[in-house]
Amino acid sequence: MTRTPLRPTRVEVDLDAIRHNVRHLGARAGGAGVCAVVKANGYGHGAVEVARAARQAGATWLAVALVEEGVQLREAGIDGPILLFSEPPVAAIGELLAAKLTPTVYREPFIAVLDAHGQGRGRAIDVHLKVDTGMGRVGVPEADWEARIEQLATSPGVRVEGISTHLARADEPEVGTSAQQLAAFDRALALAARYGLKPPLVHAANTAGVLLHPASHRDLVRPGIGIYGLSPSAEVDALDHGLRPALRLVSEVSFAKQVATGTPISYGHRWRAPEEGWVATVPIGYADGVPRRLTNRVQVLLGGRRCPLVGTVTMDQLHVWCGQQQPQVGDEVVLLGAAGRGDAGRDAAGGGATVAGPTGAGPTGAGPTGAGPTGGGAPVRAEEWAAAADTITYEIATSLSARLPRVHLGA
Repeated sequence: MTRTPLRPTRVEVDLDAIRHNVRHLGARAGGAGVCAVVKANGYGHGAVEVARAARQAGATWLAVALVEEGVQLREAGIDGPILLFSEPPVAAIGELLAAKLTPTVYREPFIAVLDAHGQGRGRAIDVHLKVDTGMGRVGVPEADWEARIEQLATSPGVRVEGISTHLARADEPEVGTSAQQLAAFDRALALAARYGLKPPLVHAANTAGVLLHPASHRDLVRPGIGIYGLSPSAEVDALDHGLRPALRLVSEVSFAKQVATGTPISYGHRWRAPEEGWVATVPIGYADGVPRRLTNRVQVLLGGRRCPLVGTVTMDQLHVWCGQQQPQVGDEVVLLGAAGRGDAGRDAAGGGATVAGPTGAGPTGAGPTGAGPTGGGAPVRAEEWAAAADTITYEIATSLSARLPRVHLGA
């Protein structure tokens, strides 16, 4: 039974922004097919809803990390090819095949078991071979390329539908690693061709590959963070590349009080009021995915103004310094995104939104600006949180916890 959420705290996801981003990345890929990456619950945005929107926008493939994630999509009625990025335990092969997922392969034992399954049912299983060209995570190491390729070429129970690799530093524009990896990838493809393996799908590009490295586009591209309108890195800003943030994180004021100069707030008294003014309590905390490290480091939107988040972020609540403006219980608080329902992108800001770093004013300051609330109402970007928490947008989005209800707009 689905319960009506009782908390005023939620994640809003703009599916029109998802569709825009998929189309935009597809156009940037120069005709290559788009494999929309919806692992980790669609990077915190809701896998099923994002997958549907991506397919509506022309994505020909979807990709997940776990068999369970693929099964979830199938149970929701989503058809079309779904690529499984990593080899699961051998015990999961039956469920993988039942859900009609396409496995990525790179280990001899896993390929052998798949081959036996395919021969046993009299129909070859489509697989994508992953070669390691420098990521160093999973994939066939270069020393083993020929052995794995030969194994696949002589295994009648499997059919190599694709060959892929993964770019380790595509989001660093000044680094030449991607060109080196693509050169290695071409060597692997040439070796595969000598064994008769010339698959219809060759793929290497993640979001940064799509945006910065045309040589990586090949037959298929695999954008992840970009379809959510988030930046792959500080050097590759999503807004500069025409992408639209899809997520708003919203709550409201649950309690408000006027405090005297020097009043301490929250655990450890890491912030004190710089003057007499108003403090609002908001019912969201680190159990919802607001990093505790954001304490005294970022701003929220309250009443259309940017106001500092102050005092230690707690498990279920945080505090906002409102200065002389009295907040009311029920006032909307936007932690990520734009004020009011709608796009959380550049247009809503009336121009480019500045990515702010962790410039907090310390335990007696008033937050990121050190001067209390500001009149500007520019959207709060996940990139700001990432900079303040010394992490990446991927972690910010995927850390938004399951206890936050997802509200999908534009379905």
